[in-house]
Amino acid sequence: MEDRLQYNILYACATEPKRGHEPFIHDHSLSYITSGEIEVCTENGIVAYGKGSLGLIRRNQLLKMVKKPVGSEPFMSINIILTQEFLKKYSLEHSVRSTGIYTGEPNVVLPVDPFMKGYLESLMPYFEDPKQLSETLALVKTIEAIELLMRNTALTNLLFDFSEPFKIDLDAYMNRYFTYNVPINQFAQLTGRSISTFKRDFSKAFNTSPEKWLLKKRLDLAFHLLKQRQRRPSDVYLEVGFENFSHFSASFKKEFGINPTNLKN
Repeated sequence: MEDRLQYNILYACATEPKRGHEPFIHDHSLSYITSGEIEVCTENGIVAYGKGSLGLIRRNQLLKMVKKPVGSEPFMSINIILTQEFLKKYSLEHSVRSTGIYTGEPNVVLPVDPFMKGYLESLMPYFEDPKQLSETLALVKTIEAIELLMRNTALTNLLFDFSEPFKIDLDAYMNRYFTYNVPINQFAQLTGRSISTFKRDFSKAFNTSPEKWLLKKRLDLAFHLLKQRQRRPSDVYLEVGFENFSHFSASFKKEFGINPTNLKN
């Protein structure tokens, strides 16, 4: 079974280690791992979440993760996507508001209590046969997920905080997240800027364009990983933020005058 989105419920499957292609999280997501594990890159290193793990992933963030099978079991998960449009409609219809700005962790590991367990088990038949999930049923299941999450008042603030990111320190943010392969307009959004303001502020901070700065930073890091840590080019190019190997190899040779595969020699 391949990844399949049925309305706002995503069924994910991977029979071999699979790196996420899109590190930008657009919407909140309630994710439950039914088999295998997922490795998430955090500030404190790699954290692995295995079968039975349940988490709420906050919107508007960058996240690197690798889905991995365990033994003969593939990686499989059910993800309920909680879009801003849906949550705003729910907020109006049920008079639910955040009581303050959410300041907790962006990714929350949740306990699977009897009520949440019953809810997750009710989704399993649709995992096997997603065509049986009608639009009405998807709506009901999404509302049920929201009701269960709102038992925790802190999560209510997370779900119903509709404010956009405020303007943050550009230098610190870009030096922290330059290896994430996302478009410039998403970097602008994440730092609380319009694309024009982002480019103007970037030029002031770094005295160059975002495109040139990102390319240089990624290539310098790749050089370090290849030369000093003896890493393989095929492992490095995705890690430093390139989308495909051919672009990485050509850019590397143009910058350093040597193919990355020949650097060790």
